[in-house]
Amino acid sequence: MNYQKESLRNALAAEYVLGTLRGGARRRYQQLIMSNQTIAETTWLWEQYLNGLGEQIPPVAPDDAVWQRIQERLGFVQAPSATPAEKVASRKPVHWKNSALLALAASILIAVLWTNLRPDVTAPITHIAVVNDLQTNPLWLIEISDQQLRVMATDQLSAQPGKDYELWIVPANGNAPISLGVLPKRGELKAAAPDSLRSVPINVLAVSLEPLGGSPTGQPSEVLYTSHLINV
Repeated sequence: MNYQKESLRNALAAEYVLGTLRGGARRRYQQLIMSNQTIAETTWLWEQYLNGLGEQIPPVAPDDAVWQRIQERLGFVQAPSATPAEKVASRKPVHWKNSALLALAASILIAVLWTNLRPDVTAPITHIAVVNDLQTNPLWLIEISDQQLRVMATDQLSAQPGKDYELWIVPANGNAPISLGVLPKRGELKAAAPDSLRSVPINVLAVSLEPLGGSPTGQPSEVLYTSHLINV
């Protein structure tokens, strides 16, 4: 497959996040996430889109009959005996119909999200970056908008005791790196976007290992990782 095609990347990422990409295809895609930064970033974007959509849906309490069927399947209560007609009907091969309907619904949802939801969700965000370690494990996810810098630590990060990680702009003009602050070791950090993100031509972002509280010199002590900003 040509993963350089944006349409293919978005289709695969959406199917992965929705859970409709299964079996060997899902396992292969998980390997791609670990080895391909563009795939990882696309997947992360779709997770943001779909998780945000889910949060907007009001919760709906299930009908009492649903709980009854769950108890019956788990063996907590005895299911009522089926009539002969119901037994015959239950033998009909309807599983393929359910699978086809699920796939159709997923395809429609992907199309609707891509054509309608994407512009609204991504409009405030101007750049993203994924900071990977040497084994290409994603450690931090970075979002930049005109107003905000948002950094999320992943569960792949193993923080060193007594140390902090600091984020830097490495200017394209060769000037000294500019600090964007200490990175979170877990959870997320939101801060006002500094003017340097808009006024300085950026070559890469860099992450350095520092004493607690950040660099004592105003410059990186030991650079561990770098990452390129991606326009969105």
